Amino acid sequence: MRRVLSLRGVPTPRESDPTGLRVGSSGQVRPDPPVLAVLCADESDRPPGLGELPVEVRFCTAADLTEAIEGARVLLLWDYFSTAVRQVWAHAGTLEWIHVTAAGVDTLLFDELRDSDVVVTNARGVFDRPIAEYVLGAVLAHAKDSRTSFALQHDRRWRHRETRGIAGTRALVVGTGAIGRAIARLLRAAGMQVRGAGRVAAADDPDFGDVVASANLAADVGWCDHLVLAAPLTDSTRGLVDAAVLAAMKPDAHLVNIARGPIVVESALLDALRQGAIGGATLDVFDTEPLPPDHPLWDAPHLTITPHMSGDVAGWRDTLAEQFGQNLRRWLAGEPLENVVDKKLGYVPSGAGRPATSGSGDAR
Repeated sequence: MRRVLSLRGVPTPRESDPTGLRVGSSGQVRPDPPVLAVLCADESDRPPGLGELPVEVRFCTAADLTEAIEGARVLLLWDYFSTAVRQVWAHAGTLEWIHVTAAGVDTLLFDELRDSDVVVTNARGVFDRPIAEYVLGAVLAHAKDSRTSFALQHDRRWRHRETRGIAGTRALVVGTGAIGRAIARLLRAAGMQVRGAGRVAAADDPDFGDVVASANLAADVGWCDHLVLAAPLTDSTRGLVDAAVLAAMKPDAHLVNIARGPIVVESALLDALRQGAIGGATLDVFDTEPLPPDHPLWDAPHLTITPHMSGDVAGWRDTLAEQFGQNLRRWLAGEPLENVVDKKLGYVPSGAGRPATSGSGDAR
């Protein structure tokens, strides 16, 4: 059902010009900047540079989002994992556009938002190379047995041993979007063989060569030495790596998850690691974050844990703020937005864009 937004404080098409300025009955243009609500995790972590933009900025936390979103036409989720939007949706009658400062939008999307005309954009492109470097580092650390090296150093033990190279080894990257492609290109540059896994099988892909259907993952994981998860969390990827997939992997294979925790069935992975059914895993994402101190994964053998930081290189907050600022200027100028999410699919299709709505002043 189409959701019709209220016109509270929003110029109608006859009252607006493409910059969002209101035209009075006398024909004089008076400033009426659109309201941008910015949801932050806390008062100390605010995006830089927004004061330079021609909008009214309202910083808030989840506790006061209801008040901040009243009359707002744009919402910036600086607190990108927040689920507060669904709690205040009844107050978001003027909202036209939500930007999430993350690649994944699974924590944001809910039925009412999907069915509305509110545009959702994400931070596609910001994290591609950093995450690819993280994956290459994880692959190298596994091949060079860094876990053992760290443990021996901690115990002050000198024990020479041989490790493995990565040239010629095989990686299957689940997820053929921008991040998956950046990973594939970097692993290929390091001398590895790479395939992709996506919704539809394909051949002769420029980055993956062959793409297999992720729905049949158990039939294909026996090929790889490293299984890399870079897919969005959707109904079709939730629980994708289950006991059957883990059992089909090579006994010395390595799992890397930089996507979302629920793509892996954690209990099945824990069993596989304890039983030595796979060679090891590197996890940057989990079902519950932060990972509780008493979670059994902390003590799992051959497992490296990082706190959802694979894409967070120095300066990433500045890059996120700059990306949003550029998109906001497009919106204000009536130009197509970049990184528009298909809300039904839950990610940005290749080449997606959408005409911006600021100049139209349409009810949404």
